[in-house]
Amino acid sequence: MLQILYEDEDLIVVWKPVGLESQTSRGFGADMVSEIRRHIHKISTKQGIPYVGVIHRLDRPVSGVMVYAKNKRAAAALSKQVSDGAMDKRYLAVLCGKPVDKVDNLVDYMLKDEKENRSQIVDKGITGARRAELSYRVLDSVVDET
Repeated sequence: MLQILYEDEDLIVVWKPVGLESQTSRGFGADMVSEIRRHIHKISTKQGIPYVGVIHRLDRPVSGVMVYAKNKRAAAALSKQVSDGAMDKRYLAVLCGKPVDKVDNLVDYMLKDEKENRSQIVDKGITGARRAELSYRVLDSVVDET
């Protein structure tokens, strides 16, 4: 199940499939951290639960490349890269319909509902809302005549 793209002693880069949590699941379902721990446990001679540091997340309905740390030192270094903006994140989406512009920058404000573990778009003045910015460009268009 685990598709490893790169691995060394400090980090592991994997493909997260649709439907799997990026971090430890609250329920009984599978999640990426558990899958990585199982993999490390199989290949390691160390006893105990392997360390897996979650560096960033992808929502459950999204697939993509994820980076996890295999020790606290690597987790700190990778987390610093994320907070400093040194880690480049790119998202590709397939959508139906036609964007108004081929290149644009969209700004909204998001508010997280901790009870539901969901975020929603809200007005700018709402207490606790965080700015969310999306810069996009259309890479390709296909017209389906069927």
